[in-house]
Amino acid sequence: MTSIPFTRRLAMAAMTGALALTSMATVASADTTRLRFHTFYGTEIDPILKKFRDTVKENSGGDLRIQTFHGGELVASDQLLEAAKKGSIDIAHGHGGYWSGQVDIGNIEAGLPGGWTSLDEARAFFDSEPVDALLTAAYDEAGVVYLGKGYGHDYDLLTKEPVTSLDDLKTRKIRATSNVAKVLEYFEIPTVYLPAGELYIGMSTGVIDGAIYGGPIEYEQLKLNETAKHYTRLNMLMPGWTETFLANKEKWDGLSDEHKAIMEEAIAQFAADITDWLAEGNQSVVDKGDVFEFAVLPDEDSKQLTVAAQAVWQEEAERSARNAELIDLLVANAKAQGRL
Repeated sequence: MTSIPFTRRLAMAAMTGALALTSMATVASADTTRLRFHTFYGTEIDPILKKFRDTVKENSGGDLRIQTFHGGELVASDQLLEAAKKGSIDIAHGHGGYWSGQVDIGNIEAGLPGGWTSLDEARAFFDSEPVDALLTAAYDEAGVVYLGKGYGHDYDLLTKEPVTSLDDLKTRKIRATSNVAKVLEYFEIPTVYLPAGELYIGMSTGVIDGAIYGGPIEYEQLKLNETAKHYTRLNMLMPGWTETFLANKEKWDGLSDEHKAIMEEAIAQFAADITDWLAEGNQSVVDKGDVFEFAVLPDEDSKQLTVAAQAVWQEEAERSARNAELIDLLVANAKAQGRL
């Protein structure tokens, strides 16, 4: 029998080893689950997204990987639910207001005027079993899996002139979204809607005298401090919006229990990091000391905002039996907090 030269034997051994490594890598790749996560935020939260991806990868030993997409990158924000339902993305991070025409409770869970006035109150409300059950059922009917909530932050009034009471606003035109406008109109406060990009011009030219849009950081980013200095905390809705996490049913059901637990924990931390980032941004503006002059609406006026919001709440309640049940829970909570 002819012997194989030593150098050739080495080459064959190396080739065999390379093939084995390639085979192992292929198996590892096949065993890796990849999830497409689409947020409605832009690149401003990239450090938080990176932490989220790294956490999932580390906690799963590399078996679970997240690919992240920013607002509008794959789909428009108002299409996030539909994209998750169809499987164009695997997990959606959005806002109930985006899909209120598809999910009856969308506007309510996103945040109605007077709904809650602190992060702790909002968290306790959504963590309660009856509220969680209603949201789970609503999104199941919509064809997706409800994974939980995230929370925004400040949502208050910025005006050119100081505000000491709601009566002060009766002679001023305030930018507001439709639901907030209905509440202000109860007090005969004139309102108009302008998109965020038009607030600076609107304020500087006198088209509006004030705006309810966000918190100190949002107003500073829009440079509205150059046109208005008086920031009034309304205690009408804090956090001013909530965020919702949804998953594609087939993809979620295909995850192991271990991977589901890893994702649920990582999403909860991601949501908390977003809220902390917003809070830190708002506080940084406050700490500067010279950007805005801060005031607080009198308690009695703040309570009256919740009373006036009942018309808005009842409009939502009339949309479905489930909405009526959720509004009943919101009313009970407001009464327990002493706002009704």
